[in-house]
Amino acid sequence: MEPESLGAEQGASLPGPADELGTLLGQDAALPKLSGGELESKSDLIDDKEFDIPQVDTPPTLESILNETDDEEESFVLEDPSLLNIDNIDTHSYDTSSLASSDSGDRTHSKRKKKLPDSFSLHGSVVRLSLLKGISAQIVSAADKVDAGLPTAIAASSLIAVGTSHGLALIFDPNQALRLCLGSTAVGAQYGAISALSINNDCSRLLCGFAKGQITMWDLASGKLLRSITDAHPPGTAILHIKFTDDPTLAICNDSGGSVFELSFKRVMGVRTCESRCLFSGSKGEVCCIEPLHAKTELRDHPITQYSLLAMASLTKILVIGLKPSLKVWMTFPYGRMDPSSVPLLAWHFVAAQNSVNPMLAFCRGDVVHFLLVKRDDSGAIHVTKQKQLHLHYDLINFTWINSRTVVLLDSVEKLHMIDRQTQEELETIEISEVQLVYNSSHFKSLATGGNVSQALALVGERACYQSISSCGGQIFYLGTKSVHVMMIRSWRERVDHLLKQDCLTEALALAWSFHEGKAKAVVGLSGDANKRKSVLADRMVEILFHYADRTLKKCPDQGKIQVMEQHFQDMVPVIVDYCLLLQRTDLLFSQMYDKLSENSVAKGVFLECLEPYILSDKLMGMTAQVMKDLLLHYQDKNLMEDMEACIVHMDITSLDIQQVVLLCWENHLYDAMIYVYNSGMNDFISPMEKLFKVIAPPLNAGKSLTDEKVVMGNKLLVYISCCLAGRAYPLGDIPEDLVPLVKNQVFEFLIRLHSAEASADEEVYPYVRTLLHFDTREFLNVLALTFEDFKNDKQAVEYQQRIVDILLKVMVENSDFTPSQVGCLFTFLARQLAKPNNTLFVNRTLFDQVLEFLCSPDDDSRHSERQQVLLELLQAGGIVQFEENRLIPMAEKAEFYQICEFMYEREHLYDKIIDCYLRDPVRKEEVFNYIHNILSIPGYSAEEKQSVWQKAMKHIEELLLLSPNKAADLIATHFNDQIEGIIKNLQDQFLLFQFLRSLLDPREGINQDMLQISPCVTEQFIELLCHYNPDHVLETLQVLEFYRLEETIQITQKHLLHEASSYLLEKKGDIHGAFLVMLEQLRSKLLMLTCEIEESTELHLLKDIEDTLVKTIALCQRNSHSLNQQQREALWFPLLEAMMSPQKLSSSTVLCQYSEPLKSLTMQVLNNMAAFIALPSILQRILQDPVYGRGKLGEIQGLVLGMLDTFNYEQTLLETTTNLLNHDLHWSLCNLRASITRGLNPKQDYCCICLQQYKRRQEMADEIIVFSCGHLYHSLCLLSKECGIETKGQMRWTCYKCNSSNKGGKLSENFSELKKGNGASLAQTSSESLLDSQQIQAFDQLCRLYRGTSRLALLTELSRTHGGEKHGLLNVSQGDPALNSVFQNENFQLHLTPPPLTEE
Repeated sequence: MEPESLGAEQGASLPGPADELGTLLGQDAALPKLSGGELESKSDLIDDKEFDIPQVDTPPTLESILNETDDEEESFVLEDPSLLNIDNIDTHSYDTSSLASSDSGDRTHSKRKKKLPDSFSLHGSVVRLSLLKGISAQIVSAADKVDAGLPTAIAASSLIAVGTSHGLALIFDPNQALRLCLGSTAVGAQYGAISALSINNDCSRLLCGFAKGQITMWDLASGKLLRSITDAHPPGTAILHIKFTDDPTLAICNDSGGSVFELSFKRVMGVRTCESRCLFSGSKGEVCCIEPLHAKTELRDHPITQYSLLAMASLTKILVIGLKPSLKVWMTFPYGRMDPSSVPLLAWHFVAAQNSVNPMLAFCRGDVVHFLLVKRDDSGAIHVTKQKQLHLHYDLINFTWINSRTVVLLDSVEKLHMIDRQTQEELETIEISEVQLVYNSSHFKSLATGGNVSQALALVGERACYQSISSCGGQIFYLGTKSVHVMMIRSWRERVDHLLKQDCLTEALALAWSFHEGKAKAVVGLSGDANKRKSVLADRMVEILFHYADRTLKKCPDQGKIQVMEQHFQDMVPVIVDYCLLLQRTDLLFSQMYDKLSENSVAKGVFLECLEPYILSDKLMGMTAQVMKDLLLHYQDKNLMEDMEACIVHMDITSLDIQQVVLLCWENHLYDAMIYVYNSGMNDFISPMEKLFKVIAPPLNAGKSLTDEKVVMGNKLLVYISCCLAGRAYPLGDIPEDLVPLVKNQVFEFLIRLHSAEASADEEVYPYVRTLLHFDTREFLNVLALTFEDFKNDKQAVEYQQRIVDILLKVMVENSDFTPSQVGCLFTFLARQLAKPNNTLFVNRTLFDQVLEFLCSPDDDSRHSERQQVLLELLQAGGIVQFEENRLIPMAEKAEFYQICEFMYEREHLYDKIIDCYLRDPVRKEEVFNYIHNILSIPGYSAEEKQSVWQKAMKHIEELLLLSPNKAADLIATHFNDQIEGIIKNLQDQFLLFQFLRSLLDPREGINQDMLQISPCVTEQFIELLCHYNPDHVLETLQVLEFYRLEETIQITQKHLLHEASSYLLEKKGDIHGAFLVMLEQLRSKLLMLTCEIEESTELHLLKDIEDTLVKTIALCQRNSHSLNQQQREALWFPLLEAMMSPQKLSSSTVLCQYSEPLKSLTMQVLNNMAAFIALPSILQRILQDPVYGRGKLGEIQGLVLGMLDTFNYEQTLLETTTNLLNHDLHWSLCNLRASITRGLNPKQDYCCICLQQYKRRQEMADEIIVFSCGHLYHSLCLLSKECGIETKGQMRWTCYKCNSSNKGGKLSENFSELKKGNGASLAQTSSESLLDSQQIQAFDQLCRLYRGTSRLALLTELSRTHGGEKHGLLNVSQGDPALNSVFQNENFQLHLTPPPLTEE
């Protein structure tokens, strides 16, 4: 908003009297009334009559709004319309420029075009902020001409009063004309600035409070001074607030001392007096905001008004008091935590809640607004209930109710926020910094009287603007340093029109619709009657829609791609369609709107496509024939055939040319649509069937396969017939009830026709049934089965059923061109029908026999499984009763229909015979195991049946093993456990026996070994078979097997020359040396082979073999060396070393030269592993005693010796490093301990913390001064009196009284104290011990156990004791002989090397 320039023409001379001052404006401004209903309940809407909202006779048209110039302004109103002077309206005396409007002054307008803020697009511009040019100009003129000073306070009622800094009060009428100029600059010089104003209910009196504490009362009719009050409150304090109550003889004032006084005005014998009573003294807490409850005229009889309630906000709490009948405090409410600079705010308003109207007090300090509902009960007591709080993200400096649902907040950065109270939704935000709001800081600091106020009040006053904002009748006035602005809620029309001006038509429609539905917020000017409201808004929306349509066409891009134009219309046109349908104005949509949009072919196309979702959801009724026709043509042109079909089946097409639509559908393969048109357009259900039959019958009768297109047609035909017979419409909905029997009969008659219309001479009988059977026998019979379900047992229905069955039999049985599956389907269908309890059909049994012959015919081996499946289905469907069983089973066996045999045997409980069926059936052989298991384990079978199955399985056990050894073994382990040894004896095939035993005994195969009770000889038999058939797996199997005897098994492995397995068994037996000899012999033989001349291809393989054997031998030695003595270890390792070194002695062999390196590395491997178990000197001695090495050069063993020396050097270095680290660590710890002991302590104070006397004042000579490391200082006698000293071993242990009492024994901290005796020469170091409860002791013990080990200090002490000459008294870890009790002698001792912790200097 641009600030108005107030030029010279607006301020001429200012003579003096108020009426002359009025000529400066020379005009009266009309202020149309928008006082708005404050008391609407949650459910009812505002009613114009109830709240005196004026009706607008001729609402403006859309064109008039859109043709207005940008700077055209709108008027505003004050509360009292009787003061209006309509004849003298001058539209240039004020400005409606609002931050949310589209005027040239709107700096945000250009940005908003790009992206609308959320609240704006949702609610539009809710408020209008206008500059009152007339009043503003006169304030400036008054300052210039009569030295009125700057404005300081404003009060608004039917009149507007503005107070100035030089003590003048300017009174303006609703037309912005200056009515009165009260007071004079001389008074101002005496009293100071006007700091507060108040106008009473009937606008007859004005109270002015001054900065120096005086109060004046004026008659607003005559302009006379009625009272000048100087003694109402303590002198030297400014008036912060002065307020009339609803009782004109009672007012409340609040001064800068924080006190509140009640002023009672009386007139005795013609003399006006004023009595003052203190309601709240500032000494108990300073009040800085007061708010009496004002009731509007219509609520004057409300029971709560008799109490004359007053809310007061001090710096710490809220109080609500009643002034009548006697003074009473009804409520106090503390603030809780808040910013001390935030301003306390109070505001009353009557609201409708819980079916009654009651006052609600809003109070706030900071960023949370509390709402308190105040009620009076039947006994006369007042109850206050808290309502939902409003949490904000900004600090408030003003809170104003604009009506009972809407509040306006001003934050500390001068932004206005309009908020809906119930939903807490922010409706609009406006920046008002350019108002240059007046702040009341100087009065809160009481600068006029020398600034004698508390710092807390002065801090609050920094942002206080109580006197600059005044509300009245739904309008809020803001006083700036040079202007007055008014803010009010726009009427619903203004809000819609404002959006239209912004060119936001979509948002305008959305807002209008929210008004229409009663969902909008802050609504002004609408009827409370829902029907009236909807009617008014529907008319307005229609106007906007017409304009929207024109604009859509006008704004269409003329040039460029067609896609751009299409996108434009796709964005715009759906809006028109949506709102026309929401308003239920299809007449408008399909006449004027459609005609308008049809001017552009692209728009027309988009319009027609928009209709599709509404057609598909059946929301669009009453489409005109023209639109339907255009729609179909449009889809045809665009080739959107599927969309067209979807729409046709939802449309009422009776008004179109049916034949033309049918032709269109047929040509484009829209069969659903074609059927729908015939059915709903002409009630013809048979013609579509005939048309479809004509297409699919010829290729089927000729035996050709159908194309995909014809398969689709056939499927649709089947579904269509099914729907007709079930009474449903195709593709959706239901056939009218009166037509259902007729349609069923027509369709049946059609199906059973002997010949089709226009049939050729060679056509076979019953063409329709035949075609459907050929197309899909199963589905066609399913359709008939469903229809038979629905049939009622009347005579005609029974006849139809029998007739169609006869035809089916005639067509299928007398023709050989149907497959077994198709014939089976028919007889399954018949069997199901015949098996029904209320069956009325008759079918000749001989036909079933013929079918049996046909399905079991052995001359035709094709389709074996299909024929078996068909016969099984037929039997399961109830066809079993149609056959003789003694004939059926032999035929099934002959045809190898084993599933049929199973079905028959199961009926007769011959379960053992079913095993034969499984074993003979190549497809289901594997399932025999599950079958046997189920019979033997599931309850429900008799003992005899189980026994017969068990015997049968035993008989076929070899066959079962051949089938699957694993599954058979599982079955045997579960059900034939006691027969295992017998089965093993009977098995002749050794490999089969091996497979069986492996599955049975190897735990890796998954059988639970605990279930088996098998003698070890069976396991040994399995091991022998394993040695024979799979020798590579013997060792790993032996490692998992459990039940075998070692001696016997060793003989078996030795017999089969399996050395590794033998070695493993010998080791398991405990013969370590024997096991070692076996491996050593194996190694020697392989090394011997290496010395022979061998082919190159086997060399590498042999070397790898030697390495593997060596690794296993070393592992054997390592595993067992721990449990052997030195001599036994040498008996293992030295022969191994000898064996590896012996080939290297044969230096003459040329063959070995190339292997010398690999052999040396293997020898080194042996030596490295030996070194862990055998002392190095004995290894060297053994090598040097060897005759080869003893007399020769030591070149061969040089590498070995050097390797040993390297190891020794490494270990020596490691030991030295460790010792150095420990020594350094010990030195560091001792230094730290010495430093901490010798460091002086610094007491925090120079008096004893218990007796609070100077430490020098000692009671006795024995009294010592004790200083703790925490800084507290005590007399020793004082500490003893508090039991803070314990004598142990002749030394006193002191604890700090203050720290210990605050810890309550809960902390493990220890305080070190120093004793300064006499001159403070001697030092004694002690530590305090806190007492632990049992739970803490338990936790501490647990920690100790967890980290059990030798402490670092204990190690250091031990080292210092053993290496140093003297004992350091650091920690007495051990008593007695240190050599005996050394921590290093402990077998669990482990050394953990960690760096010492860093300490701050």
